[in-house]
Amino acid sequence: MHFRNKKAFATVPPELPGVNPRMSSILRLDRLRQFIGELATLLDSRPDESTLLAQAHPLLAELVRQDDWLPEDCARPDPQRYQQYLLHVDSRQRFSVVSFVWGPGQITPVHDHRVWGLIGMLRGAEYSQPYAFDAGGRPHPSGARRRLEPGEVEALSPRIGDVHQVSNAFSDRTSISIHVYGANIGAVRRAVFSAEGEEKPFISGYSNSRLPNIWDLSKENPA
Repeated sequence: MHFRNKKAFATVPPELPGVNPRMSSILRLDRLRQFIGELATLLDSRPDESTLLAQAHPLLAELVRQDDWLPEDCARPDPQRYQQYLLHVDSRQRFSVVSFVWGPGQITPVHDHRVWGLIGMLRGAEYSQPYAFDAGGRPHPSGARRRLEPGEVEALSPRIGDVHQVSNAFSDRTSISIHVYGANIGAVRRAVFSAEGEEKPFISGYSNSRLPNIWDLSKENPA
């Protein structure tokens, strides 16, 4: 599935240390809290996967429609490797929310997920090339490469297709997408695939050792 929800995206001036020029002086962390709460409520109703993906899509689209809430510590690229910052994991590990930060030109290997997922583009753009397997078990591109722009949301799952290769659409700047998975993705055993079809298991883990504090409302609601 590929959903579109376009928004304007303007060029921004260079960032100062600790300051995101897209944001006001106070991060709108309430947007992330609201998304987490609404998704948890949706999961409480135990929808089937099709219903879940359809109803969670506008929730994520609303979150990535505004670029004024992501903490800077969860938006930092690394020149050697794309970063996966955990923003939240459900207490029952029913879902996790991850900030996926691409340095210029960075690309993943062909990989799977083994759970449902939604990807919302927050900043920049990324390419996703779906893959399928031939009779000999070798992966090959399947269908057109998709470009995800800010505000757009894409769904994946083993049922509808969850094997792909993803890359930053830009060779000269950072891109950021928000990934939502139907599990604690940093604990899911999944696989990358070689051109010959060799399956190499991996668990992605996370790039951060501390979660952002999104629950301190003292700065948002001063006494």
